[in-house]
Amino acid sequence: MAEHKFKIGQLVHYYPRKIGRASIELVSGLYQIIKRLPSANGEPQYEIRSTLEQHDRVARESELTRS
Repeated sequence: MAEHKFKIGQLVHYYPRKIGRASIELVSGLYQIIKRLPSANGEPQYEIRSTLEQHDRVARESELTRS
Protein backbone atom coordinates (compact mmCIF):
# COMPACT_ATOMS: atom_id res chain seq x y z
CA MET A 1 0.00 0.00 0.00
CA ALA A 2 1.40 3.39 -0.99
CA GLU A 3 2.09 6.04 1.65
CA HIS A 4 0.51 9.49 1.49
CA LYS A 5 3.00 12.20 0.49
CA PHE A 6 0.85 15.22 1.44
CA LYS A 7 0.06 16.32 5.00
CA ILE A 8 -3.23 17.49 6.48
CA GLY A 9 -3.40 21.29 6.21
CA GLN A 10 -0.96 21.42 3.28
CA LEU A 11 -1.88 23.55 0.24
CA VAL A 12 -1.82 21.77 -3.11
CA HIS A 13 -2.81 22.41 -6.71
CA TYR A 14 -5.58 20.14 -7.98
CA TYR A 15 -5.70 19.04 -11.61
CA PRO A 16 -8.61 16.60 -12.09
CA ARG A 17 -8.36 14.07 -14.90
CA LYS A 18 -11.73 12.63 -15.85
CA ILE A 19 -13.91 15.63 -16.64
CA GLY A 20 -14.44 17.84 -19.68
CA ARG A 21 -11.99 20.60 -20.59
CA ALA A 22 -14.27 23.48 -19.51
CA SER A 23 -14.97 21.77 -16.19
CA ILE A 24 -11.27 21.34 -15.46
CA GLU A 25 -10.78 25.09 -15.62
CA LEU A 26 -13.58 25.57 -13.09
CA VAL A 27 -12.27 23.16 -10.46
CA SER A 28 -8.50 23.28 -10.98
CA GLY A 29 -6.67 25.44 -8.52
CA LEU A 30 -5.41 25.77 -4.97
CA TYR A 31 -6.87 23.43 -2.33
CA GLN A 32 -6.10 22.44 1.24
CA ILE A 33 -5.71 18.83 2.35
CA ILE A 34 -8.51 18.18 4.85
CA LYS A 35 -8.16 14.43 5.39
CA ARG A 36 -6.10 11.47 4.21
CA LEU A 37 -8.32 8.72 2.83
CA PRO A 38 -7.64 5.03 2.18
CA SER A 39 -5.91 4.14 -1.07
CA ALA A 40 -7.94 3.09 -4.09
CA ASN A 41 -6.25 0.81 -6.63
CA GLY A 42 -2.97 1.34 -4.77
CA GLU A 43 -3.11 5.14 -4.98
CA PRO A 44 -3.54 7.37 -1.91
CA GLN A 45 -6.59 9.64 -1.88
CA TYR A 46 -7.37 12.86 -0.05
CA GLU A 47 -10.34 14.98 0.93
CA ILE A 48 -9.55 18.51 -0.28
CA ARG A 49 -11.24 21.90 0.08
CA SER A 50 -11.07 25.10 -1.94
CA THR A 51 -11.76 28.50 -0.40
CA LEU A 52 -13.98 29.18 -3.42
CA GLU A 53 -16.41 26.29 -2.88
CA GLN A 54 -18.85 25.22 -0.18
CA HIS A 55 -18.11 21.49 -0.49
CA ASP A 56 -15.14 19.14 -0.28
CA ARG A 57 -13.77 16.95 -3.06
CA VAL A 58 -11.97 13.62 -3.17
CA ALA A 59 -8.74 13.63 -5.17
CA ARG A 60 -6.20 10.98 -6.10
CA GLU A 61 -2.59 11.77 -5.26
CA SER A 62 -1.69 11.83 -8.97
CA GLU A 63 -4.11 14.75 -9.42
CA LEU A 64 -2.26 16.89 -6.86
CA THR A 65 0.99 18.83 -6.92
CA ARG A 66 2.71 20.87 -4.21
CA SER A 67 1.82 24.54 -4.18
